Amino acid sequence: MSEKDSWFIILEDSKSPGVIGIGEAGPLPGLSPELDGDFEKRVEDAVQGFNEANISIDQIPVSLDKIAKWISSVIMDLDSASSLLFAFETALLDLKLGGERLIFSNEFQRGKSIDINGLIWMGGMDQMLQQIEIKIQEGFNCLKLKVGGIDFERECDILQYVRRKYFKQDIQLRLDANGALKPDEALYKLHELSKFKIHSIEQPVKAGSKVMAELCRNSPIPVALDEELIGKNHLSDKEELLRSLNPKFIILKPSLHGGLAGCSEWIDVAERQKIGWWITSALESNIGLNAIAQFTANYSNPLHQGLGTGKIYSDNFESPLVVEKGKLRYSRDLKWSIEM
Repeated sequence: MSEKDSWFIILEDSKSPGVIGIGEAGPLPGLSPELDGDFEKRVEDAVQGFNEANISIDQIPVSLDKIAKWISSVIMDLDSASSLLFAFETALLDLKLGGERLIFSNEFQRGKSIDINGLIWMGGMDQMLQQIEIKIQEGFNCLKLKVGGIDFERECDILQYVRRKYFKQDIQLRLDANGALKPDEALYKLHELSKFKIHSIEQPVKAGSKVMAELCRNSPIPVALDEELIGKNHLSDKEELLRSLNPKFIILKPSLHGGLAGCSEWIDVAERQKIGWWITSALESNIGLNAIAQFTANYSNPLHQGLGTGKIYSDNFESPLVVEKGKLRYSRDLKWSIEM
């Protein structure tokens, strides 16, 4: 990908002209089911339905567990349109709190930082080693590497290089296979990769693979599910999936996993089943990333989160989001610049 499309839902209270709430719908090609149809038409229908409902700002609920149901009752059922639901959730909460991009009131927007992983993009060996060097120099102590895109032996060489060069530093290594491992080779490769003290591996085989339960049970590296969660929108489906596969972790993206309310439900289910979790962005702009970071800060989760993607774009909204020394923080000294 060299570019990515997003749609922005902008809400304005007629009694307070100029005060806007803004949310981002950024479905991912190849992953988001809502892109299977005419997404542009779905956005237009949702906006038209919302406008025709003639909503008063006083009607908007403030609790996250109620807002998704309220959105569905006002517009339409958005269960199968996670990114659009996320956009409306964000815009409504933003407007409700004064249109200042403060989606939740918590310690993050008052200056407390969130530990994040440094994402190493898939590429040639030299390119990936260079990225690793830069991330460690920038202060990251948790790195997430994409695997399955180049020769497996070279990937092992990269991991061995990191462990040898930075043996004095406590560097946590996470892997993301994006379903690239072949089912009949997956367990062997996971054993080989485990030699490099790997924290976890995301989605080792494709979602729906018959060997996933076996991998979750027998892998020497803790398995984290990601794409496996897409399309599981009802509580019973979430409970059944986690009960049958029993992964060590799940990874949540509001744009893919049912918006903020859907992710909140996933967290409740995972914690009841003693399954760990963390949250990542899905290549949103700073609008979406800001909402996800503030949502994440509602929880006391000690794990590194995947919220370092805001700097990948050559054009993005200027925002108070700052990445430094492996952490994401909200700087009150910086301002938003929203150019329509």
